[in-house]
Amino acid sequence: MEVTLLGTGAPAGLPRPDCPCAACASALGPQARAATAVLVDGTLLLDLTPGAAFAAARAGHSLGGVRQVLLSHPHDGPPVEVPAGLPQPGRVPDGRELALLTGHRVRAVAMDAPGTGYAVTGPDGRRLLYLPPGGAPAGLENGSAETYDMVFADVVGRPDALAKLRAVGALGPTTDVVAVHLDHDVPPGPELHRRLAAAGARAVPDGTTLVVGVYENVPDVPRRTLVLGGARSGKSVEAERRLAAFPGVLYVATGGTRGGDTEWASRVAAHRERRPGSWRTEETCDLVPLLAGDGPPLLIDCLSLWLTDAMDSAGAWDDAEWASGGERTLRERVRELTQAVRATRRTVVAVSNEVGSGIVPATASGRRYRDELGRLNAAFAAECEQVVLVVAGQALVLRG
Repeated sequence: MEVTLLGTGAPAGLPRPDCPCAACASALGPQARAATAVLVDGTLLLDLTPGAAFAAARAGHSLGGVRQVLLSHPHDGPPVEVPAGLPQPGRVPDGRELALLTGHRVRAVAMDAPGTGYAVTGPDGRRLLYLPPGGAPAGLENGSAETYDMVFADVVGRPDALAKLRAVGALGPTTDVVAVHLDHDVPPGPELHRRLAAAGARAVPDGTTLVVGVYENVPDVPRRTLVLGGARSGKSVEAERRLAAFPGVLYVATGGTRGGDTEWASRVAAHRERRPGSWRTEETCDLVPLLAGDGPPLLIDCLSLWLTDAMDSAGAWDDAEWASGGERTLRERVRELTQAVRATRRTVVAVSNEVGSGIVPATASGRRYRDELGRLNAAFAAECEQVVLVVAGQALVLRG
């Protein structure tokens, strides 16, 4: 089964008309995207958009062989003119299946937002899933879905759609996930590709033709990632974003509850509101058993608070205790942690503060903490496939 993407952008396209934002200003040339429409084997058109016939011609195809046009979502603005010779567009009721004379079967998939998804099975038995903008499948159950060979989805706007598909086995390690309905939420170019790769997805230019079942370009999601950054740099948001497309994430909070500290409670509440409802939270600094066990991805936030707890336990704040065994105890704790990271089979994203570039602390204990955190970050980073530094909300990839 062969598919051609006549467009890969949001319904308004990219850049958006009359939008002055930085993303739209840089969406020029190959970064510009028409509204998403997909031509399947030259016979099935998913979403009819303005200029579809010209887009097909530019990609070396014709719409003359199209026998079915299906719409996935409500279209705002004036009606799109149907090119001569094309059948009138329609939508399939949720759960219903349409059999085409070409040998394709199309099943309408219910969404949790206005719109319809389409599961297409080709004559060769290959399967693709096409989701509308802003939508994720509804009513999925474990074991209820076969694995798709290719998925077209609004990865940036609804990363949880991939999490839902992964949870039921509809999206596997060899599924080619292609991001469509791309809008101005993420700057086009390297930053877009970096974010998509973290979710196991990719973007392709308008006019690209893909063969369903060919997996050479599936991004390799890093299994261990360290996200560094200063205060309010956006490091936690970056870490959470990296796992938003994966189900059942265990959020490991190392900071505790700090009873009576209302400012800390507000910080914790803000973090919880950002996280998907399907994630679980565990408040602990005992990271080694979690890393040693099997289970869903871990998001550890953060190593700097873990170090505070470890230094408390080692008596590191007292010079005499530090000299008489505290330093040795802390080194052993760090060694156990980094060995557990090296051996873990789980996907791990850890957050830590980068404090060594600021003002030199005025106290000996402050300087000791700064130095030990630098050592911990370096040791942890050495065991990670990817290391990212977040500055002013911008992620700089240091490794991977």
